[in-house]
Amino acid sequence: MASAQLRDTKRRINSVEATKKITRAMELIAASRIPKAQARVQGSKPYTAKLIEVIENVGAAGAADHKLLERREPKTVGLLIVSSDRGLAGAYASNIIRMAEVRIAELEREGKDVLLYTVGKKAQAYFRYRGYQIEQAYLGVTDTPGYGDARAVANVVMEHYAVGRIDALEAFYTQFVSALTQTPLQAELLPITPPEAGDDDESTAVSYSFEPSPEDILNRLLPRYVEAIVFNMLLEASASEHSARRRAMKAATDNAEELIRTLTVQANRARQAEITTAITEIVGGAEALADA
Repeated sequence: MASAQLRDTKRRINSVEATKKITRAMELIAASRIPKAQARVQGSKPYTAKLIEVIENVGAAGAADHKLLERREPKTVGLLIVSSDRGLAGAYASNIIRMAEVRIAELEREGKDVLLYTVGKKAQAYFRYRGYQIEQAYLGVTDTPGYGDARAVANVVMEHYAVGRIDALEAFYTQFVSALTQTPLQAELLPITPPEAGDDDESTAVSYSFEPSPEDILNRLLPRYVEAIVFNMLLEASASEHSARRRAMKAATDNAEELIRTLTVQANRARQAEITTAITEIVGGAEALADA
């Protein structure tokens, strides 16, 4: 009969092997999603670049009056925090949450009010538990964000900025650099800073005639511009989340394999000790019978 130590070691090995299967599956799923997420990030950039180009041309025509361009003294600052809905992604969510919390402390020391707009369950749960005022929370977005999700987020923050509920909006998200590198970033989203054409473009500048007026075009373009920026942030964050989860699950799988090797050695030693004890008892019993 196996000893209690050997039975306990075997149960631990079985448990770790079951966990290893889960982490390995999650690693493979995350790895399969990274190329798609990365392709979506790259695919959204030409659209944003073309929007910036058109806004530059409209701005050059003298149309620079819009509520989203209005810069005022910030008394209430909104923070858009893009985290994740699910865990098991290492320090991905905690890094961006920590950066946002530092900024909240700075704004509170300056005597400014803070409203939070959270994307992802992790940020919502963290800030709600600590008593921060969450103006709007968005769940079920971070895994595969769509343009409709970005539009829903952008419409709310633009409306609150236009009516004066917030005087500025800062975004916190994770930029996807590569499968191994993701960088938490802070960016000013509202008011919009009008893009300016570079000096190299002056020699190749083209004169445009606008129909309808530049003001009407700007009224239509600026909301689309904010939507595109938010969409790009969501895509960057999604790709970063999948990459972080793949690394975390690979590390967990490697640790499980190492633990299984260690426990197997312990089980073999315990089994060898049992065999040695049994042989010693048999030899001792045989010698006792011979003496008798």
